[in-house]
Amino acid sequence: MKILILILVSVVLLVLVIYLLYRILDGIYDRRIAAYQNKLLKNEVDEVHNLYLTMRGWRHDYHNHMQSVKAYLAMDSLEEARAYLDALEQDLDEINLLFNTGNINADAVLNAKISLAIKKGIQVDYKAAVPKTLAVSDIDLCVVIGNLIDNAVESCEKVAPENQFIRLYIGIFQKQLYLSVSNATSETVRKLDEQYISTKRGNHGHGLKRINKIVDKYGGFVNRKNEPGVFVTEILLPL
Repeated sequence: MKILILILVSVVLLVLVIYLLYRILDGIYDRRIAAYQNKLLKNEVDEVHNLYLTMRGWRHDYHNHMQSVKAYLAMDSLEEARAYLDALEQDLDEINLLFNTGNINADAVLNAKISLAIKKGIQVDYKAAVPKTLAVSDIDLCVVIGNLIDNAVESCEKVAPENQFIRLYIGIFQKQLYLSVSNATSETVRKLDEQYISTKRGNHGHGLKRINKIVDKYGGFVNRKNEPGVFVTEILLPL
């Protein structure tokens, strides 16, 4: 009898050790994925932020540019004037700002992600307004927005090109920041719960987990709905 009890205790202890190791390894893995995603996101934010500052600088120098063109025309230097205008046009072509939400960090991520989606040929409808200051940190806001759009793009790429779409809306609703993303999908999921999230694979699954963690961190609310051909995510975060 004592031997049986010792065996049972040993089995229970072994199960506990395995469970604890699993949780530790899972936590380490999640932190590595989060660090990797944050690094990628920071690079994107920095890149588009630089483009934004370049555009502002060009607008600031607009008067000087026009004076230079007038000077060329006054001297009948048409070729020089044309070359100057061509150079300015090229600078403007490199700047594709779709969003001016009022929050520079949100603008950076939205412009980067939505520009890429449009470049992929996905039909995108969007409207966004974000306060300059929020209870949510800049990096957490960028992670939520970035993962929402990344998951939407990933879902669209699994359906026929003519059926691909993303609808994005960000604004204030009942004194909270409201984010809504609808996108085309080939999935039909009956129950959207933790089991659904945990069984997702690749970037999509990691994105769902990251969104949930941040929403929980701020005591927010997330709702996901899946109808035939459409996947919708709604999020509320404190201002």
